[in-house]
Amino acid sequence: MLISAFTTDRIEAGCDEAGRGSLAGPVVAAAVILPKGYRHSLLNDSKKTSLQNREKLRKDIEKDALAWAVAKVPNDEIDRINILNASFRAMHLAIDRLIIKPQLLLIDGNRFNPYTGLNHECIIKGDGLYLSIAAASILAKTHRDEYMSALSDQFPGYGWHTNAGYPTPGHRKAIKKLGITPYHRKSFRLLPNQLNLFD
Repeated sequence: MLISAFTTDRIEAGCDEAGRGSLAGPVVAAAVILPKGYRHSLLNDSKKTSLQNREKLRKDIEKDALAWAVAKVPNDEIDRINILNASFRAMHLAIDRLIIKPQLLLIDGNRFNPYTGLNHECIIKGDGLYLSIAAASILAKTHRDEYMSALSDQFPGYGWHTNAGYPTPGHRKAIKKLGITPYHRKSFRLLPNQLNLFD
């Protein structure tokens, strides 16, 4: 069972991102402040949650949260500042948009660029430990998947409606056949030399 809070006396915002390992599209981050003692039987790390449950959870989190926000950093900025810094920037942007100011940030992972005026705790695999981080992981993933699915309508052939821009064999083959789009991350190795694309 996930833990409801890191502290008992501070307003906590869980923060997580989606899309760090993708070859195309933005990195998307979410920040979520849940009510104290909040519980949801389905809430877990987005990677351990089915598509159907993620969509239900997104609606419930957006309805139940005291505050939530989502922000993205586009692929061209990722190329300029690198994916790690872009992930932190997306989290900062999401925190900026919260209608309630948190007193503590719970960050999924082991590193973070401090947010001015707020303490933070980095928690490895935090999306599987703390409810607010799990909620942020759900919002980040569902919002990003929705965005990539919409982009797939503009750029058919890459399978973004199912792979969300991640390096699946089908996506790699499409890059080799069709070339890259304005949404591909040029700083990433899009076609590794040793990859047999047609296995």
